[in-house]
Amino acid sequence: MFQDVFDNYHWETVKNSIYSITESDVLQALQKDKRDLEDFKALISPAAIPHLEKMAELSHHLTQKRFGKTLQMYIPFYLSNECQNICTYCGFSFDNKIKRKTLTEEEILKEAQAIKSLGYDHVLLVTGEAAQTVGVNYLKKAIQLIQPYFSHLAIEVQPLEQDDYRELQSFGLNTVLVYQETYHVKNYKTHHTKGKKSNFYYRLGTPDRIGKSGIHKIGIGVLLGLEDWRTDSFFTALHLDYLQKVYWQTKYTVSFPRLRPAEGFAVPGNELSDKELVQLICAYRILNEEIELSISTRESEKFRDNIIKLGITSISAGSKTNPGGYAVETESLKQFEISDERSPEEISSMIKRQGYEPVWKDWDRVLMNRE
Repeated sequence: MFQDVFDNYHWETVKNSIYSITESDVLQALQKDKRDLEDFKALISPAAIPHLEKMAELSHHLTQKRFGKTLQMYIPFYLSNECQNICTYCGFSFDNKIKRKTLTEEEILKEAQAIKSLGYDHVLLVTGEAAQTVGVNYLKKAIQLIQPYFSHLAIEVQPLEQDDYRELQSFGLNTVLVYQETYHVKNYKTHHTKGKKSNFYYRLGTPDRIGKSGIHKIGIGVLLGLEDWRTDSFFTALHLDYLQKVYWQTKYTVSFPRLRPAEGFAVPGNELSDKELVQLICAYRILNEEIELSISTRESEKFRDNIIKLGITSISAGSKTNPGGYAVETESLKQFEISDERSPEEISSMIKRQGYEPVWKDWDRVLMNRE
């Protein structure tokens, strides 16, 4: 289990080592053909900022070598905003007195049809964490209803048990995303004060349960800005390194959600700049040529236009972060405010203008069918 690896590291020790990196360490990391986690520390350190142009060039080259000039298009599909957790940064938090909404079977189908009309074949099903309302049985029914419309189904829901993931896979589930939010054990509790999510180690063990279940792809990440982003990102990379070694047949994706304003909450003071987010994305690509890197509509139009050539392989467009937002109940509460509000057509045109090809279908399914 990853906990056995994780417990050998101490937050402050890791943080101090990152902020002690020298320019010589950065240059050595950039000159290598294969990098390790110590090199990743160098690439995300303050000392690497002056070398960002070189990092961007290298990240661009490595991404094109592995993924070509393609970008996977996906869209979030919110099923419910009901949640039993109290979290300091989320509009769905249990103590936030807002109208709750969980889609019925009829409404799920209506949303699926609306999303399909936008051209999507790859959707991410999202719910709050409310086991009694949107537990495994609800997810099974939702996947059964949606599966005929889309070739790639991913979920971002409450952590489940290994047998639950295996059962959902049999209904057509392809990918599971689960973010640790922060790897700072002590401060994790200050951000997650009530509910099952407050159990740090249960959440930490979720990717292990997903890997053991045989799910095709696992997505991990942290909520950037909740704590020191460099230290949190090292622990994410450590987690990724462990997972790739243990569950080597599984594919992996890393996302970069920066904190955004949400109903009833302000953004903490640990946010990272656009330049620092570019640095982080490039560092991941230089560390690992194989992983998919995803960027959402949390980011601005300008930032997303400029980042697609620097390592990103997956991008959302036209996103709604409220249940029923595409057709059923367009004014229900959003989980957070998005920044890039352009339509899928506009994003597709932008991608093509830069010489890239938007991929609407699921390329894994195509390759597996050929084999």
